[in-house]
Amino acid sequence: MKIFVSVDMEGVSGLTDPEEMRAGGRGYERGCELMTADANAAVRAAFDAGADEVLVTDSHGSGKNLRADLIDERCTLFRGPYKPMRMAEGLDPSFDVALYIGYHARAGTAHGVLNHTWMGNEIRDVHLNGEVAGEILLMAAYAATLGVPVGLVAGDQAACDEAREVLGEVGTVAVKRGSDRYAAEVIPPARAQRLIYDATARALADRGSWRLREVGAPYTLAVEWSSTAIAQSCAVIPGVKLPEPRTTEFTTSDYTEIVGLLGVWATIAGDVGCTGRHYG
Repeated sequence: MKIFVSVDMEGVSGLTDPEEMRAGGRGYERGCELMTADANAAVRAAFDAGADEVLVTDSHGSGKNLRADLIDERCTLFRGPYKPMRMAEGLDPSFDVALYIGYHARAGTAHGVLNHTWMGNEIRDVHLNGEVAGEILLMAAYAATLGVPVGLVAGDQAACDEAREVLGEVGTVAVKRGSDRYAAEVIPPARAQRLIYDATARALADRGSWRLREVGAPYTLAVEWSSTAIAQSCAVIPGVKLPEPRTTEFTTSDYTEIVGLLGVWATIAGDVGCTGRHYG
């Protein structure tokens, strides 16, 4: 059995503060340790369930958050910035199942801890084929184009609710429950990691619970940005339309182009957004 594990940070046990999400922020280094521990809980369960190979991808920000010196030595780790497939780097049709650890709810979700979609300030909303889409849907749809189902989503309660909305009765494990975007009732990490281990073990023992989230081609990605400047800059890319002053849209029959373009747009948006930060 070959298992892909994508690990984000906002849904990691014990974390609630934006400072904990960025290098140099108060609590970030400890946050990286907690992120690695949550990942390791899933990796341990995977190998205990008989996995032959486990690939872990660092899916948060710069991709340099998981501690390479603390990750379970039996897995392999994809890390670093500007990975072409970003949160799904390394995933291919040879994998049996994908596990999403540390995931969060899409932008604007009530009680979603650190809720956002792809970018925290620059993106207001994302639609895939007309359906509002968070990172769970975006990544599950990509996995489905490769024939890889999702077996588990771990994160805050709102992320777990979203996962079931997107995927049906997929395995989930909630490690915290948000009261607002930056505050939550958290399960202490040691216990949360046991819950992740147990949920992973259950999911891998029950292939019938794995879920494919197929989205029919052609694929249309629409992003509503926080500013006209970002949208105008992203619309310079050939094939990208600008149906509204703050919205870019792109259609393709190849979903890898959707994921790749999101990464390119994010790079552009980060630069433009920083330049005009005070104006949003």
